[in-house]
Amino acid sequence: MHDLKFACADFTFPLLAHDHALTLISMMGFDGVDIGMFEQRSHLQPSDQFGELAKNARALRKKTEDRGLVVADVFLQTALDFKEYAINHPDKSRRGEMREIFLKCLEYTAECGSRHMSGLPGVHFGELGEEGSYALCCEELAYRCEKAEKAGIVFSVEAHIGSIVPRPGPALQLTADVPKLTLTLDFTHFIRAGTESSEALPLVAKASHFHARAAAPGILQTVIAENTIDYPAIANEMEKTGYGGFVGVEYTWQEWENCNRVDNVSESILMKDHLKKLLSGA
Repeated sequence: MHDLKFACADFTFPLLAHDHALTLISMMGFDGVDIGMFEQRSHLQPSDQFGELAKNARALRKKTEDRGLVVADVFLQTALDFKEYAINHPDKSRRGEMREIFLKCLEYTAECGSRHMSGLPGVHFGELGEEGSYALCCEELAYRCEKAEKAGIVFSVEAHIGSIVPRPGPALQLTADVPKLTLTLDFTHFIRAGTESSEALPLVAKASHFHARAAAPGILQTVIAENTIDYPAIANEMEKTGYGGFVGVEYTWQEWENCNRVDNVSESILMKDHLKKLLSGA
């Protein structure tokens, strides 16, 4: 299999200044960086980056290029709470606001030299019902895919715990109902819920970006020695489907899901080296 490029998330190291996090990622031997654009959580946030959008995006591009990195992905999350600014919010004005933020992030992504942007797929709202919530998700995601395509950006969503598509089956259905949609695929959310890796393998064909870390049933993030994700099978599936996106090693450091109990430097290097070996021999 051709050599894939590896990225590391900047939000893996929230206690470092952003410049230092970028330098560390370069020193660790990664090709690119996944940028977290998470309101109230990451180094760079929509509220502080989009005011002088072009200037800030170009500054990020220079910082990454100076360190031999590229921006592999810009991941937009507009609130800590999944519902507050969900793309399928029942309030039409809120949905309009979210579209505007999306368009700004799309422009930011292009300006910083990236060709990939990730987002969240939406959630269930009781007042809309399951069908209504899902229909709004499809409508909003189709809009985003169309705008991204015109901008030359690949747009994807992450099927995650607490989203409208928390399991592989619904996530696969979403890509069928929104044909231009791709996935930022993260097996850890499925494994934590007790799903077998084999059930999620069909999603590899729908992925344009991939998140990797160690996980086990009931544990979203753990050390590689305790990992139960079948990465050899994933590597084989990437070979079969011709996966060509970045592999983003995505350890986080936060209290949510006890994701602050791992040595992110060591585990990121171990995961990168493990996957490189698998993928070079897949």
